[in-house]
Amino acid sequence: MTEVGDHRPHDTGLQRLLAIMARLRDPERGCEWDCAQTFATIAPYTIEEGYEVDDAIARDDMAALKEELGDLLLQVVFHARMAEELGLFAFDDVAIGIADKMEARHPHVFGHESETGQSREDRWESAKADERAAKGAQSAMDGVALALPALMRAGKLQKRAARVGFDWPDPAEAAEKVLEELQELDEATSEAERVAEAGDLLFAAVNVVRKHGVAPEEALRQANAKFERRFKGMEALAEGRFAELTLEQQEELWQVVKRSERGETA
Repeated sequence: MTEVGDHRPHDTGLQRLLAIMARLRDPERGCEWDCAQTFATIAPYTIEEGYEVDDAIARDDMAALKEELGDLLLQVVFHARMAEELGLFAFDDVAIGIADKMEARHPHVFGHESETGQSREDRWESAKADERAAKGAQSAMDGVALALPALMRAGKLQKRAARVGFDWPDPAEAAEKVLEELQELDEATSEAERVAEAGDLLFAAVNVVRKHGVAPEEALRQANAKFERRFKGMEALAEGRFAELTLEQQEELWQVVKRSERGETA
């Protein structure tokens, strides 16, 4: 491996990055903090960098995207280096593994199979199901990562159930379940019941959104952004006095901001 500080002109950026990580993890000449890290301590940073990539894309900031992709790549290199030190696998093994997987999941591109008439999602999910079965999965629920955001995980669990026939026939029936869960939350008498029924209500709402063909995580992300934007608009109109207004006055400002966004006048 190329020694840090001795980069040849033909070295790739990846070779340089791998060499830097090896040096940082060197027990004698490396960085104390980097040497102390484990898979578990680095995992939160890995997740955070994924969200920062998503944020750069949402802001259409390509300079930030380049930087955040580098930060995310560093996380892959970090985990691979720790695994290599333990004799488990190296970065090349990671790259080869995903290359093999992508070829296997696209037989109509890299093999001799023609399109089967299935949608891209159906082909993809069928290939992933075959991979899970090869790894010993026994349930349709196996392999849905616990670390996913709860809203996203709910949608994935529901999709898995739907692929084996356990699903509401249409959005209307799924919506009825939301009303049922809302009533059960209102009738809950203990903290434990309220938590359980609130979870059921949110899970049922995800089902309705999914039945309409909308990604729940993306929908809520957009709703969050809209609420934040409108709230800041109200604060601007209140000129620093928002908290002093009555709820009715605040609602009036909310309607003003909404009309302004739609290009409407009072």
